[in-house]
Amino acid sequence: MEAQAQGLLETEPLQGRDEDTVASADFSSMLSQEEREELKAELVQLEDEITTLRQVLSAKERHLVEIKQKLGMNLMNELKQNFSRSWHDMQTSTAYKKTHETLSHAGQKATAAFSNVGTAISKKFGDMRNSPTFKSFEERVETTVTSLKEALTKVGGANHGGGSFEEVLSSTAHASAQSSGGGPRRAEEEELQC
Repeated sequence: MEAQAQGLLETEPLQGRDEDTVASADFSSMLSQEEREELKAELVQLEDEITTLRQVLSAKERHLVEIKQKLGMNLMNELKQNFSRSWHDMQTSTAYKKTHETLSHAGQKATAAFSNVGTAISKKFGDMRNSPTFKSFEERVETTVTSLKEALTKVGGANHGGGSFEEVLSSTAHASAQSSGGGPRRAEEEELQC
């Protein structure tokens, strides 16, 4: 008797062979004739209701299509409306809002970082421009440009033809030697003056 009571109180789920046993069991033998008749009547009634509901649904779908045609609504308009509705629903979702806030915050941080990098680069260029090496280079370029202008003016004024490339180059080298403060030309001039 204890074995029977324990078998009825088992809480373990059905195993594969137990499910097969339940599926092959004939419950109709357990039902009385009256219960069988009630279930058959209920089955017929449910099948009739399902058929009626399908017919009503089909009629309503046809009516819906007719109304949409009269309103000029087509499949493309419906897709647009569905997309707009879905997009709005997505934008109002908490996940979208959190993601948007996170990306916005990250964008602000990236902008600030790029701004700081740009400022640092500008400062480095400013520091470099104020360095003695750059100033010396800048002065040399200015001196060379001035010498070239003077040489072109001298060559152009003496020949009235503009002079050849060798003359301009020679004249520029001569002017550059004079501006550098004491080359061989200055030594020759000092000897001539004595």
